[in-house]
Amino acid sequence: MYSKIFEDFLALVFPKTCCLCKRSLFDFEDQLCKICIAALPVTNYHLRPQNNELVTKIMGLTKPNLAMSFLRFSKKGASQILLHQLKYKNKPEIGVELGRLYGNILYQNGFSNNWDQITPVPLHPLKQKIRGYNQSEQFAIGLSEALDIPVVLSLIRKQFTETQTKKSRLQRIENVAEVFDVDLMKDVNGKRLLLVDDVMTTGATLITCANVLLEKGCQLVDLAVIAAGKNQ
Repeated sequence: MYSKIFEDFLALVFPKTCCLCKRSLFDFEDQLCKICIAALPVTNYHLRPQNNELVTKIMGLTKPNLAMSFLRFSKKGASQILLHQLKYKNKPEIGVELGRLYGNILYQNGFSNNWDQITPVPLHPLKQKIRGYNQSEQFAIGLSEALDIPVVLSLIRKQFTETQTKKSRLQRIENVAEVFDVDLMKDVNGKRLLLVDDVMTTGATLITCANVLLEKGCQLVDLAVIAAGKNQ
């Protein structure tokens, strides 16, 4: 009883607000209000997962199967605001919520039996220690809750890479060419994986990770990200 009173007191003094519009959230809302959720720039790539600009972007560099993005990225738009809070404002819950929202969409469209496990792109241990969490793993957790598919940390990042922001596509691919490997304690042979990340820009990181997983015997690797777009 006392804990409930304390929770009510905290809610009164520090009300939960929507990450986008800053309005107070109802008890049934988490991170985003229903109005902002309805206005999210959803790509609908799940309706054509083998025929969209993400598949075109990776074709010839990895074996494309399905490639999807929950949101369309736009500078100063909702997707950038949410990603900035997720990555730099210590709000891992946003990643879980976005994963849950996208996972529900995928579940409703018949994707729940497509994969054996969900694997996030890993951060370097030092970067994860500084941030406190891996934003891609938070997205994976939300997807897992909605799809009832386990999150397995099958990949490891062996090297700390410099920022990719100002690099060309070729430079980005070269920058991560030897960075990732499969954790020897995880069995990926014959598995169908959904590889997830926060953002796809050139696709260099996802291409490299997908190729590593396929080389280690994965049956297939599909890709899903929180946001992608031409003007990142």
